[in-house]
Amino acid sequence: MEKAFLRLVAEDIQAKFGKDISDIAIVFNNKRPITYLKKHLVDVFGQAIWSPQFFTIQEFFALSSKKVQATQLTQFFYLFELHNDLLEKEGKEPETLEEFYPIAEIILSDFGQLDYDLVPIDQIYMELFDTTEIDITFQHFTEEQQVFIKQFWKSFSMKGHTAVQQRFLALWKRLPILYKTFKEKLKTENQTNFPTLYRDLAEGRGEKQGFINQFKKVIFVGFNALNKAEAGLFKQWQEEDKAIFYFDVDAHYLDDKIQEAGLFLRRNLFQTGLVNALGEAPNIIGNRDIDINLYQTSGKNSEAKLLHDILLNTGGIDFKNETAAILLADESLLVPLLQSLPQMDINITTGYPLIQSPIYGLFDLWCEVQLYISHQKKEKFPYQLLETFLSHPLTKISKKQKQQIQKESSEKQLFEVSIAEIDVSSSVLPNFFKPIKNSAELIPTMVRLIDDLVQSISLEGTTKVIESNLLIETKKVLNQLHLGFDKLGHLSISFQIGLIKKALAPINSAIEGDQLYGLQIMGLLESRCLNFDHVYVLGANEGILPKTSSAATFLPNNLRKAYSLPVLENQDALSAYLFYRHFQYSNDIHLFYNGIVDENSTGEESRFIKQLNFETNFKFIKRSQQQPLLFPVQPEELVIDKKGVIWDKLYGSYIKDRKALSASAFTTYLMSPLQFFLKYVADIKEPPSISQEFEMNKLGTVIHECMEQLLSPYKGSTDFTPTSELEKALEKVDSTVIKEIGKQYQTELTKLEDLNSLQRIMHKISSEYIKMYLQYDIDQYESIRIVELENEQDYFLDFEINIQGVPEKISLFGIIDRVDEVISKNGQRKLRIVDYKTGADQVIFGNLDNVFSDNTENKALLQTLFYAYVYEQVSGLKGLEPHLYVARRMREDGTLFRNRSGSLVFEDLILEDQKKVFVEFLREKLEELFNPDIPFKHNPDAIVYPSDPYTLFYKYSISEKAEEED
Repeated sequence: MEKAFLRLVAEDIQAKFGKDISDIAIVFNNKRPITYLKKHLVDVFGQAIWSPQFFTIQEFFALSSKKVQATQLTQFFYLFELHNDLLEKEGKEPETLEEFYPIAEIILSDFGQLDYDLVPIDQIYMELFDTTEIDITFQHFTEEQQVFIKQFWKSFSMKGHTAVQQRFLALWKRLPILYKTFKEKLKTENQTNFPTLYRDLAEGRGEKQGFINQFKKVIFVGFNALNKAEAGLFKQWQEEDKAIFYFDVDAHYLDDKIQEAGLFLRRNLFQTGLVNALGEAPNIIGNRDIDINLYQTSGKNSEAKLLHDILLNTGGIDFKNETAAILLADESLLVPLLQSLPQMDINITTGYPLIQSPIYGLFDLWCEVQLYISHQKKEKFPYQLLETFLSHPLTKISKKQKQQIQKESSEKQLFEVSIAEIDVSSSVLPNFFKPIKNSAELIPTMVRLIDDLVQSISLEGTTKVIESNLLIETKKVLNQLHLGFDKLGHLSISFQIGLIKKALAPINSAIEGDQLYGLQIMGLLESRCLNFDHVYVLGANEGILPKTSSAATFLPNNLRKAYSLPVLENQDALSAYLFYRHFQYSNDIHLFYNGIVDENSTGEESRFIKQLNFETNFKFIKRSQQQPLLFPVQPEELVIDKKGVIWDKLYGSYIKDRKALSASAFTTYLMSPLQFFLKYVADIKEPPSISQEFEMNKLGTVIHECMEQLLSPYKGSTDFTPTSELEKALEKVDSTVIKEIGKQYQTELTKLEDLNSLQRIMHKISSEYIKMYLQYDIDQYESIRIVELENEQDYFLDFEINIQGVPEKISLFGIIDRVDEVISKNGQRKLRIVDYKTGADQVIFGNLDNVFSDNTENKALLQTLFYAYVYEQVSGLKGLEPHLYVARRMREDGTLFRNRSGSLVFEDLILEDQKKVFVEFLREKLEELFNPDIPFKHNPDAIVYPSDPYTLFYKYSISEKAEEED
């Protein structure tokens, strides 16, 4: 590897100054290179010496003033007050903080840029109305500058200004005054900012104009893009023999004027006239022919995963003798990278962002809760917010309390939870859901939340440096916001939260290790001046390197060009330089880019890579990450043998202990023996949950219970009741349903307004179904006699089967919805057993062979025959005709089962014959269920519904699937 840039600087400092360097200042753009230069100085001098003084450029310029640096938030609040003062003088309504905030950031950014580049404020903000005025006012501009300005102002013709344009033009006219009052405000408060310091020094009115004289010499190292203030001062200090400059530069991009990477260095050396203390630039890039590894990955996060494999496969890096760095062109890859890195020593300067930490997720959740409460003006909020709190790792709620809340919420199906009833007392944040009384309490409450979190981290007894740093920085920012809000009176909760989120977004905590040892992780900008043996660049995509967007500004591009202000091309030039310089020194370079085209990715490598490939002798070895096209390994078929404890449980429960077998358990076995095992033998129950759609079984329960309540007054009479009497039951449907829904959700409901949105849907469907059932009876029958209703009595029947040649008995269990006797309009009399269904069941079927089979064609018919058989055997009544009340189809299809040809199957002796067929089918299947040689396994032809919680158990092996397909 070529000698590192900072090593060359250290050697030249020794050559120029010897050991006498204690009164020299060395200035960098950022802190990172300071440690490296110190190390090189130690190595070069080889003995103890008095160290020079080190500064970042901002720290160095801060020596020129004793004023306090105003924070960004403080400057914003000053600007807001001053702008409203100007509006008041103009006779206009003051703007709210919410209205002004979006443009305040842009104004402050523009003010700073204009100061750094010494632009005349009055001129650039002058209200330009037409090209004639431009020609008169800007005669001192070059022809090219006038063209830029005219092109922009064509869109601002006086003919038909919109209200937005008028407001914008008025703002431009106001901004020079705002600029001056803003600077006066800073001065009055004995505060300043860096743009002001730079401009004051460059224009000769600095508070300590000669502050540089306190040093024998000032050395500026590794600077690239200079603003006009810096360029002017650097030139002046060089002429005064107070400063020297070390530029990290290569002739490849310096001497070629079309190379964007050399744009700023050409300006510094050839236009400004600064002298590079290292002498003429070498052409290192042009003379190298090393291999460059270029990886195309199948996704953004795949870059980090592939890097993991490469770091492992290279056999590791000898950190005692070598240096290595991961450079994040896309800094959003930091978290995926940290999750993918193999175990090794790392140092992260980029910093762990608050916005990607669990802490921010907790703050965001709290804000969402407060926003919901304040906006909805309700004392309830969605259960999902509570569930997020319960699942968050930092809340540390006890397992017992968490399970209790989840259980109760599931039983009551609480889609919304009452704030007053929430108890999270075991959490480290017991007051998390306490609503604030007014907007002024927002930040103080949030600060208390932080204090609780800090305390919980310290109580944990482990070092939580990152979390603690993030919390401390967050608290500082919130306190600054609070001071500003206090001066402004009432502010809405929504606006405060919006501003809080903006203010918290930049916070990060460095994950510091040894800056001179181990794998260094940083952004490209932070790698200025630094060189590494091994370099890994993540996110080397076009659109990211360089970025295709620039900061928001009120100064249009043409106007910026006219005043030589930075434009997007400048950003490209800086990115190119930061990228190219690593090719001057490193011998082992790995570049990664996302090859997938989507809304966030072009799928192409950076054009800088293409340029280097075209114009240099580097050998780019391109590799594509091939995702193996492997089918997921399917689990083998789950087969449960009826042996040992499983047989003991099955036989013991149903034969010895006479556990009753229901109709639904029987049809479950027909559809899937494996599901029967899971539900009825292994007792694996469906986990409790809260659904955004009400559960169909609850709807069915409400309908069944309400039908029983509405018909119970007519039960017990030996006489027939005219069906017209059911009109009275129709009038009670709505109120009966409301009370029953309350019962199901374990809460008292008396009127429709008490129901939440999903309960209202349930009420509407239940009421309509019940009214349809009752109306059907009124329309079809003359009179009715209720024989039996649900919940009046459970029916159990001992049923004989043969198990391994031995006669045994199993108990069958039937829940009868309704048994009645009806007289039709034509005088025909029938004894019926009625089953209510709320799903997609139907009375029509193809043929009985397909009904009496595994994976039955009509489960409802089988269940109804099951009920009829049990009831007839227990009650002694005969000739029950099975009817199915399916609300969705009963008007069209009726209620009596029939085949598709339309002829009624169950007439006279045919019905009794089919009941006998059913009994034999029932016996056959129960003997199969209790045959120890036939294991439990899933029927692959069974219809599996998305809501089935047992689907994970139904997978069967690829080999078996392939055999079926063959």
